[in-house]
Amino acid sequence: MDLKSAYKTIMDDHFPAQMELSFSDDSGRQTLYYEKVSWLIDGIQKGLRYGENPGQEAAMYKLVNGNLVLGAVESIKPGRWLSSDPELLQSGKHPGKLNLTDVDNALNILRYILDKPCAIIIKHNNPCGAAKADTLAEAYHKANMADRLAAFGGAIALNRECDIETAKLISENYAEVVAAPEFAPGVMDIFAKKKNLRVMRIKNIAKLSEYVAKQTIDLKSMMDGGLIVQWSYVPLARKREDLLPAQATYKGAEYKMNRQPTDKEYDDMVFGWLVEAGVTSNSVIYVKDGVTVGIGTGEQDRVGVAEIARDKAYRKLSDRIAWEKFKIPFNNITDAKAKKEIEEEVASKHGGLPGCTMVSDGFFPFRDGIEVGLREGVKSVVQPGGSDRDFESIQACNEFKSAMVFTGQRSFKH
Repeated sequence: MDLKSAYKTIMDDHFPAQMELSFSDDSGRQTLYYEKVSWLIDGIQKGLRYGENPGQEAAMYKLVNGNLVLGAVESIKPGRWLSSDPELLQSGKHPGKLNLTDVDNALNILRYILDKPCAIIIKHNNPCGAAKADTLAEAYHKANMADRLAAFGGAIALNRECDIETAKLISENYAEVVAAPEFAPGVMDIFAKKKNLRVMRIKNIAKLSEYVAKQTIDLKSMMDGGLIVQWSYVPLARKREDLLPAQATYKGAEYKMNRQPTDKEYDDMVFGWLVEAGVTSNSVIYVKDGVTVGIGTGEQDRVGVAEIARDKAYRKLSDRIAWEKFKIPFNNITDAKAKKEIEEEVASKHGGLPGCTMVSDGFFPFRDGIEVGLREGVKSVVQPGGSDRDFESIQACNEFKSAMVFTGQRSFKH
């Protein structure tokens, strides 16, 4: 049995060309109209390759008409397409569902990070590396080196025109998708050498500021055919002025922070909180100097996910040092002395965590979770707040001379 052939099979798409979603009550009916997306590939109109797995039919639809207003919330206007209508400049193995949803989650993060060139690398709908820098090439390099192993086969989204320098760096690795608002002359010649790479031009990435805080209807299908419907999530804390002083009252006593964040810490807090919006909960991430250092996702307890993110920071730094010194992964080093030297360097640097900002999508119910980061040298924390025992987290930060702020909003993503 040729198991590899399953991944090369393109599903027949039996989904209809149009779809409608209606909401109605005594006041009337509101209908959203959708049109199925396809691309001309090798002279044939093709939709999605397949869904989450080979054998699952799938289709993608773009909103072409209608508008939904419920209470004070209004859905995004038709025709303002981003990830639902990419222009395929190079199809490679033409896109499947996961390629498009990975790009979509990257854009979900990028729309809030506008101040500098930024690169997001997504794998299995979670960021494995995110970075902003003075140049796009620097941002991509930092995002890639944040987790070089996980970035293999990832989807890369850029918030600036992809230039030659960035394209050369990308071409050194294996990626599934590159999405950008535009590609400089000569870039496509570089990408043409990567036959399986999908290259998507999404011109509206250049207008991401217009998508900030815009909401859509988010649908979750139940196993019995039912649907859960919600408005999509919008982070309310998008600049330092939106962050709240960490303070609490417990049994009549007031608890406050002894130290306020520095400008650099505020910058990392905001960056980290916005990246957090694209991370599957329960999650904790560490960021420093506009780069993710460790990303823990989808764990059931907050202490556990803080430890996972910490341990990943150690492993990723080991791999980065090995790659920079020997151009081989840390796990492939056979020289015991060289391996020990790297391990000792990583241990002395605490995985690169000293000076990091610790970001949590939910509050810390006790101080044991936040202490995971503080013991490694974390100097600032951003979290929703709202626990009955917030005072414990405040005490812990004060003991470690670290700063902390609250967002006043949870950031769960399932």
